[in-house]
Amino acid sequence: MTRPFNHEHEHEPEHDRDPQAEQVMIPPRSLKAQKGRGAVTNLQGRYEVDVRESFDDGWEHEEEAPKVWRTHVTEETARTILSRNQSPDIPFGVSLNPYRGCEHGCIYCFARPSHAYLGLSPGLDFESRLYAKTNAAELLRSELSRPGYQVESIALGVNTDAYQPIERELQLTRRVLEVLQECDHPVGLITKSSLIERDIDILAPMAARRLASAAITMTTLDPHIARTLEPRAAAPARRLRTIRTLAEAGIPVGVSIAPIIPFVTEPDIERIVEAAFEAGASRVSYVVLRLPWEVAPLFRDWLEAHFPDRAARVMNRVRDMRGGKDYDASFGSRMHGEGVWADLIRQRVEKAIARHGMAGRGSFKSMDCSLFRRPLVVPPLGAKAKRAAAAGQMDLF
Repeated sequence: MTRPFNHEHEHEPEHDRDPQAEQVMIPPRSLKAQKGRGAVTNLQGRYEVDVRESFDDGWEHEEEAPKVWRTHVTEETARTILSRNQSPDIPFGVSLNPYRGCEHGCIYCFARPSHAYLGLSPGLDFESRLYAKTNAAELLRSELSRPGYQVESIALGVNTDAYQPIERELQLTRRVLEVLQECDHPVGLITKSSLIERDIDILAPMAARRLASAAITMTTLDPHIARTLEPRAAAPARRLRTIRTLAEAGIPVGVSIAPIIPFVTEPDIERIVEAAFEAGASRVSYVVLRLPWEVAPLFRDWLEAHFPDRAARVMNRVRDMRGGKDYDASFGSRMHGEGVWADLIRQRVEKAIARHGMAGRGSFKSMDCSLFRRPLVVPPLGAKAKRAAAAGQMDLF
């Protein structure tokens, strides 16, 4: 089921959907930013067969009204819900993402290329055509019920934000947390949304038993940069308030400075660490700007639209840290880069952390996995069970 999410949440019947809306749209004629959106183009995905581009044939024509990119949500029934990885530079092995696509619209999001698998654009489509895994909690319950399930902390919302705006109505993340709380299963969350405060009633009791922790992404303290860089995420000051609220509730909270963009957000490193410390954060991690696949041209377009005066300088510095390329996906260097500039950033982060007596990247191994208990799964009642229930007897199993 697809429906517009225009903050009025009208329902759109399946048969009324515009088939053209499912296709990758033609990129806008100019690199003009749209209010509330991060990408300035709807770049085609790398799997598209047909190439579309704008062409001015010279005929006079009236100026077209700019296209309004409203948010549409497609409810989908997922077949699996837990993703596993063995990446040596990622601090978790299991993750869960209730949504595909993200309305926050962060131009740097490394998950953007995943929309190409859907035949959609990693550009404006990624932040306006979203997918909600409505059976996420049920799939998780089934997974945790398996006899051979091995308990390991689940990272929630690492690919796309589990607390993006549509979560306020759909509450898929909250339902997942309810299952994890029921099973005493450890979970770590990362978000740039203040909506996480809604679930303190679940997270605080779990944290008291070493079953929950949170991390808030802080990219910059400049609200003007944040408004274009991550247009529908919480403002920097609001995120700091969220850190304080979580910490006061007894939930271990860290800060992820991600991504560090040379000459754009990089000047804020020390100030972010100081502000995070004052708000109650206990640990800090960082990631240098990553530009995999379609993210690279999308980010370059964003630079030209918002920072034309320093676009070339930013990309030159990025390439200095990536072996002369826009991106190098090698394990061990993809998160922090290599070379003199990458080393300088590392030193600045480490010195700022030490100055405030904070810790570096937190480990999921600090969670308590020994409390796990399988969820109560109630099978459909058979004839025998129904008779027992009618007689007032309870089934032990």
